[in-house]
Amino acid sequence: MIEKASDLRRIAKYVRTRGVIGVDLEADSMFHYQEKVCLVQMASNDQTFLIDPLALKDLSPLAPVFADPGVRKVFHGADYDIRSLYRDFGIEVHSLFDTQIAARFLGFRETSLASLLKNLSGLVIEKKYQKKDWSQRPLPSAMCVYAARDACHLMELSKLFEGRLRAKGLLSCVEEECEVLSKVRPAPMEDTPFFLRFKGSGNLDSRSLAVLEALLQFRDELARKQNQPPFKIVGNIPLMEMARKKPVNEDGLKSIGRLSARQIKSLGRPLLQRISQALRLPEEVLPSYPHKPRSAYDPKVARRIKALREWRLERSKSLGVDSALTLSNAQIRSLVDTPPKDLGELQRIGGLRNWQKRLFGKEICTLLDTVG
Repeated sequence: MIEKASDLRRIAKYVRTRGVIGVDLEADSMFHYQEKVCLVQMASNDQTFLIDPLALKDLSPLAPVFADPGVRKVFHGADYDIRSLYRDFGIEVHSLFDTQIAARFLGFRETSLASLLKNLSGLVIEKKYQKKDWSQRPLPSAMCVYAARDACHLMELSKLFEGRLRAKGLLSCVEEECEVLSKVRPAPMEDTPFFLRFKGSGNLDSRSLAVLEALLQFRDELARKQNQPPFKIVGNIPLMEMARKKPVNEDGLKSIGRLSARQIKSLGRPLLQRISQALRLPEEVLPSYPHKPRSAYDPKVARRIKALREWRLERSKSLGVDSALTLSNAQIRSLVDTPPKDLGELQRIGGLRNWQKRLFGKEICTLLDTVG
């Protein structure tokens, strides 16, 4: 366990001499309003370190390790970790190898770390600590063991996967995908209505949107004040039900059937006040959901989409990879409106990876030319 700055500087120098390290993070998103990284696990082939950012505060000695292209950093499902390291510590990750991406290129249907380890080695990983409060101190020894093991397993998995990918000629494809992933960053805080980030809000009318926005603002204010995740104040499902049914009294809240007696007692009055305020808003100030205009149906475009999807399915089977990797739906859309006639035109289409152009470019151009 690394809790002192002098120890952090020492192990930073040590792991930088390793060719490969496994990395994992634990955070407290289930327990606090503003999530933060609570533990950084790093494993070499002979040692494992649990780095405590809550004790250290400053993790800048690790920045050169993560930036060093000569040290491969092995993560599993790295998107969240990459964003979190940058958000909390300004740390950028280079020379990333994501074992979940590798698993998808190797055709595994279940790509969680636990599923892969069970599938490949019969090893059962206990995940009961995954949603524990990692901000608690001291950390129980069982949680420390759990945290250390995940990082160690990544080392074994990456070695196995790298060999299989090289045998299939797909290692460079994974490395390119990992390079793209290493550049993700946390989404900036947007001064936009909460309902724009709420699933299902696009199906609501303007008055219901006003009610939903009022309820979401109330939930966020209370969550911030109590330092809790918003979902622990009121869940999304009861909020949506309240926006649709717009109860005006306690009996109305009870009829929704989604709020506990405790929630109705403690939150009922302010919830009803917010709903009432939204119901009194003049029509001209009600919000509206910014729906994207639907493009006119074009039978040629529809034929191209169908052809590419059928090709994608067959090509993915022949390669033994996840079909969404072969060509995503978004990439298909970028190809069908103005289909490329040759590889030169294909190169200018944004969104396609270099490995996709290299492996599939001629096939895609030929297919689209045939379909017309």
